Amino acid sequence: MDVIQKELESRKSEIKKAMELIFKANMKITDWDVPEADDSEAANILLKILQETLDEIKADVTAGKYDYY
Repeated sequence: MDVIQKELESRKSEIKKAMELIFKANMKITDWDVPEADDSEAANILLKILQETLDEIKADVTAGKYDYY
């Protein structure tokens, strides 16, 4: 395992917790703003938004945007 892999592996749980925090915070905001909201529907929409964002970041990585970050 190279140093980059070791570094990111050491922070893997923090990264995962941050992603979960973003998801949960937006679920709460949705519940506050739309009390009658279907939580399952909201969760699925949030997942789509998060996935779209990850896909955009992945495209940027592929395009070299972060080669000299």
